[in-house]
Formats: sequence, structure tokens, C-alpha cells
Amino acid sequence: MPKKSVRNPGYAALGPYRASFAQGVPTLVYHKLGPLPQGVNMKSLYVDARLFAWQMRELKRAGFSTDTLGGWRNFSKPSPARVVLTFDDGSRTIMRHAMAELDTNRFKAIQFIVADAIGGLNHWDIRDNNEAEDPLMDAAEIREWLAAGHEIGAHTRTHPRLPQIPEDQAREEISASKKILEDLFGREIRHFCYPYGKWNRRIRDLVEQAGYETAVTLNFGVNGAVDDPMALRRIGVWHPPRNFRTFVRLLVAGFPMQYFRKR
Repeated sequence: MPKKSVRNPGYAALGPYRASFAQGVPTLVYHKLGPLPQGVNMKSLYVDARLFAWQMRELKRAGFSTDTLGGWRNFSKPSPARVVLTFDDGSRTIMRHAMAELDTNRFKAIQFIVADAIGGLNHWDIRDNNEAEDPLMDAAEIREWLAAGHEIGAHTRTHPRLPQIPEDQAREEISASKKILEDLFGREIRHFCYPYGKWNRRIRDLVEQAGYETAVTLNFGVNGAVDDPMALRRIGVWHPPRNFRTFVRLLVAGFPMQYFRKR
């Protein structure tokens, strides 16, 4: 069974995480970048583009470079400082707001793509959470992402909660998404992301049987000596509330004060 997940306090700045980041290689997870759209319910899935840019520059100034999930065997050696950048779902906002910053800082990242939703919408959020529509990257944009030296991984075909569906259906979601992406983009797909972070031993074994090298969870923590590459931990980057506590936290870290002004 998976280890019990520790509540993710949310990453905003390096300061509070500097000591823990020295223990291994952290994996940050983003979903969408940019302003909150009208009618959005899951505000935590969005990170302001200016905050994202500042976070990338702060990591660069601190001497971090980016690693890939394929480097998991060396995560126990945190020097030189490295970070893995992941984006879940394939939101088009990543193309709009992340590509230039990643290039400026010479960072590389991986997007986890929902294979049957390429060029579509976040139908799982719309259906389950009455969420605002978020257009997803189409095949041409994913090819542009790959051409820039970034990676993609599989995030199932339709983004279900895998432990809650029949085993045959879960196997199809896991294995078919790999084949669809490989056939479409001509790249080996080696990394998998559990939708909603939901997994158990049965699902974990199906992922391994499908031929993936790693799988990422939403279990909070830094990856040091990895005992199971099918259960890599990540640190979520949330949309920080504009309150006094956050104001002080980011101001001390050097984030521009104008971020907190109303737009």
C-alpha cells in the first residue's frame, strides 16, 4: 500500500524549503499558469505567471539546474542542486506562460498529457467539480514543447480515479495512453502520473507492468534515496492567498510587492 500522504503546505518560495531540498532532489508540480478565470472553483490549480517567473529565477539564482525523472537513481546525491519541474494535464496556459521563462533560465520540464483530451478541455474537472473550462495543448503545441527539449509523460486516457474503476479498465487507461502518445509523437513514454494522485498497490503494479520507468504521486516530500520509482513524491505549487502571512513570507523572500496590488 502507498505510504500515507503528508499534507502539502504548498510551495511559494525557496526559503522554507532550502533545508529539505538539500536532502535530495525535489519535484515541483504545477497545473495551470496565469490569472484566475471567471467562475473558477479550484483556485489552488492556478499559479500567477509572474509568481512562476519569479520562482524560476529564484531557483536559478540559488544555483539550481533541472534534472529529469529518469535521473531518479541519483536523487540521493543532491549536490549540485537540482529540481525536477512537472506540469499535470497539458494546459495551454503552460505554452503561453512557461516556455519563455524555462528557456531564459535554461530549465527543462515534463508535461503529463491526458491522451484522449489532446486539443480538448479539462472535461474531468468540468464534470466532477463544475470547474471553469481550460483549453489543453493540441498536437502541434505538444510537438513545439518537445522541440524545445522538454519531455512528455502519460496521465491516462481520460483522467479517472484509477483505484475506483475495474482493473481491466485501469490497465487500458495506463497502457493505452502510453501507446497513443508514442504513436502520435514518435517518442518513448517512460514516465506516468497518477490522476488526482490516487493510487494503490494494484494500480502501482499495473503501471510497472505497462513498461513505465517512473510514476509520480501527490505524496508530499523530497525524493532522496528512492526505494520505489513508481511512487515518487512531489511538492505542489499552489495559488497563494493574498493575505498578511503570505505577504510577509514572499516579501522576506524578495518577491516584488506589486504582486499583492489589485489588478
